[in-house]
Amino acid sequence: MSNTRRAQPRLVPSPRGGVLSVEVSGAPDGRPVFLMHGTPGSRSGPRPRSIVLYRMGVRLISYDRPGYGDSTRVPGRLVRDAADDVAAIADDLGLATFAVIGRSGGGPHALACAALLPGRVTRTAALVSIAPPDAPGLAWFDGMAKGNTSDYEVADRDIALFTQRLLERADHVRRDPRILMDALRGELRDSDLRVIDDAAFRRHITDTYVEAMRYGGHGWVDDALAFRRDWGFELSGVDTEVLLWHGADDSFSPVGHTEWLASQLKQVEVQIQADTAHFGAMEILPQALAWVIADA
Repeated sequence: MSNTRRAQPRLVPSPRGGVLSVEVSGAPDGRPVFLMHGTPGSRSGPRPRSIVLYRMGVRLISYDRPGYGDSTRVPGRLVRDAADDVAAIADDLGLATFAVIGRSGGGPHALACAALLPGRVTRTAALVSIAPPDAPGLAWFDGMAKGNTSDYEVADRDIALFTQRLLERADHVRRDPRILMDALRGELRDSDLRVIDDAAFRRHITDTYVEAMRYGGHGWVDDALAFRRDWGFELSGVDTEVLLWHGADDSFSPVGHTEWLASQLKQVEVQIQADTAHFGAMEILPQALAWVIADA
């Protein structure tokens, strides 16, 4: 994963006003793939180095969701709105078709693109994704870490209190991003600890948190609230091939969520990896990239 100095972002007009902050890396003439970052996260989120992307023939497009980094906040946004954002960025870059990958909190947003941009999205991958809050037959909180469960339950009960608490946490993280990583340690499985204890990865993920919360934590708040609202699209509308990947030991996005998503999709390949948890999605990103461009 790269931690090199990054170019200035490309600012693309947002369909809902303001701008979307975009970064493009890899092969200029490569196959275009959108990478939807996690929660919290930013366009600079962990990804293969540009030289690796170049050799793979991938042109990787990442952007800050509204409220993160340099992208203008859109209060009350829905998961479905990501499809409009991606379409606007693709139009700005002159892309007719493209693949989409979403990691963790980016997973639902990638699925929104697959459902709502027919004919443009070629293949989709959702790594350690969560399922919709009203998923029939899914015990949404089963197997979920206490911290995540508590946050979502507060969001369901009292949006104002949830917002206040998360904005305060985001401010602390912005000033010292190690706080968030240290707070997570008590709920991480051994496989995740191995990933975050790598010095280069840890530095990159903390840099990502700083960029995400450059102007505060509203992107984080808006993501979390969007996950617990109606997503604004039906999974039955996804007609492209989808790869769902999950670490079997994930306690942040329990594997039952991916199993439920798989039951709703028409063309799906499911990979559940033993002895792996949430941050394993970082390590398998190159394989997911190779999958989404395989038939491009």
